Amino acid sequence: MIDDIIHFSSAKTQMPSAIITGASSGIGRESAIALAKAGWHVALTARRKDALEETKQLCGSDEGRTLVLAGDVTDEEFVRALFEETVKRFGRLDLLFNNAGVGAPAIPLEELSLETFQRVISVNLVGPFLCAREAVRVFKAQKPMGGRIVNNGSISAHTPRPFSAPYTASKHGITGLSKCISLDGRAFDITCTTLDIGNAATKMTKRMDDGVLQPDGRIMPEATFDVAQVGAALVYLGSLPPDVNVPHFTIMANKMPFAGRG
Repeated sequence: MIDDIIHFSSAKTQMPSAIITGASSGIGRESAIALAKAGWHVALTARRKDALEETKQLCGSDEGRTLVLAGDVTDEEFVRALFEETVKRFGRLDLLFNNAGVGAPAIPLEELSLETFQRVISVNLVGPFLCAREAVRVFKAQKPMGGRIVNNGSISAHTPRPFSAPYTASKHGITGLSKCISLDGRAFDITCTTLDIGNAATKMTKRMDDGVLQPDGRIMPEATFDVAQVGAALVYLGSLPPDVNVPHFTIMANKMPFAGRG
């Protein structure tokens, strides 16, 4: 059923284009591969150009369908250039996936430095704001008007892990940012989804095989799921017509602790 929806929607729009932040590995890389295989133009960005070039090769698309621009999403000038170059190359923008993010050491709140807290907020919340602002400007100006933003949220925006104040605060901020984008974008065919992901199997979640701290003090291994399924979810969201919004999309390992985590 979903495959039929994607095929139908893609047929209406010739070669849609997307920007994916944090595309050098993990969720961003798999999402880029999934979109490219579904026929999208993709602009890939992250700080490591060599890793972005690897992602580009894995996308397996024609040279002209993939754009690599290395930089920092917290740099306002770079973000402007990213969107300008993407529109210049592909003619328009249909989807922004705000995926870039960082974590912080799992330590008690009183031991956290201001520098650590501000760095997480800057990458996880300020970066998505800067990218969303540019995307909205493009969406409003292009014809046909509109576009879709997907912000990488987290299960932690609902039920936090122990000692995760910077990351959890940033993901709560993402939820609020997404709601405001959806509200303010309605009249312009702009939609926004918070994509809450729980335990997608990447290098970052490999540590879960050995055990993760639980609220009761136990160290317990946690289930993960194939990160390619996040890419499939993004392709589905990107296939939806502009009169359909999915405010929240949660995808998680079926057996991970979530509802009872707190």
